[in-house]
Amino acid sequence: MARESRPKALGFGQCSYKRITLIVCFVNIVIALFVLRSLYSSLYIYSNKDNVVKYTPDQIRKMEESDKIRRASEPIELVKLVKRIKHEFSSDESLAELPRAVKHKITDEILQKLRSLRPNASISDQQEAVETWRKEKLKEAKMLTVGGEGLNSTLLQEEAGMLVKALESNWAALSEEIGLWIPTEVINQEHYDKPEGVEDTEEEDQILAGRPLPPQCHAELHTDYDGAAVRWGLTHHKESAADCCQACLDQAKNAKPGEKKCNIWVYCPSENGCYSPDIYQHKHMECWLKFVSLLLYPLSYGKITIEASVLGV
Repeated sequence: MARESRPKALGFGQCSYKRITLIVCFVNIVIALFVLRSLYSSLYIYSNKDNVVKYTPDQIRKMEESDKIRRASEPIELVKLVKRIKHEFSSDESLAELPRAVKHKITDEILQKLRSLRPNASISDQQEAVETWRKEKLKEAKMLTVGGEGLNSTLLQEEAGMLVKALESNWAALSEEIGLWIPTEVINQEHYDKPEGVEDTEEEDQILAGRPLPPQCHAELHTDYDGAAVRWGLTHHKESAADCCQACLDQAKNAKPGEKKCNIWVYCPSENGCYSPDIYQHKHMECWLKFVSLLLYPLSYGKITIEASVLGV
């Protein structure tokens, strides 16, 4: 009888131990979940307290004023200047990368294009010819960069990529680099500036007060040229047309690097004043020194033959 009751006692003990273990594990899991939930709730409440900040109207006004002052004190012009300088440096770097041999090639091609024009071609024709060449060369260089085959080009594929950038975004800088300068049309207008009642005699038109004009002055009566004023005649008076011409020659000779050099002089010899195409009235003895952009290449196709100075009365 004793042997039969012993196994039953052991079975009852084993079953109780398993149940107790399961209960303890379940309780531990519940406690762990409760602790995690408490930690999460506390963190959420803490973060919300940080984000929700209430300011008084006076504090908001001060913050707005501070923001306005900060924006007003920003060096906007300086930032623009820095960006422009960076752009110029990047342009200079891209031009510096362009081999000198390529620059010589495109210079020769442009000159050949201009020489192919008729002898009396206008500045507009020259500009159109150069622009046509630029578009054709840009198209050719782009085809080379993508491995275009069958192209009869003197450019290498490595050079084509640099040339595309120069022709597309740095054309103005490249033109200056190779010495290409084609200005807008220079309009030469003749005006009748004699007062009423004065006879128009051929002899009077040919006489100017003062010493004779030297040949290099190229005097033209009743003529004015459009251009940038190097010296304003409002405060610049000369005794004669020859003195005004000499002032132009002296200014061009003594101009510093980067300064505009006088190549047009306009003098008013009439005591009654002279015609003025602008808002200012040309008065007696006013001597205007001007600079007019001219084609740099003294070639036979040019409309104007470039000399030391192109001057007019």
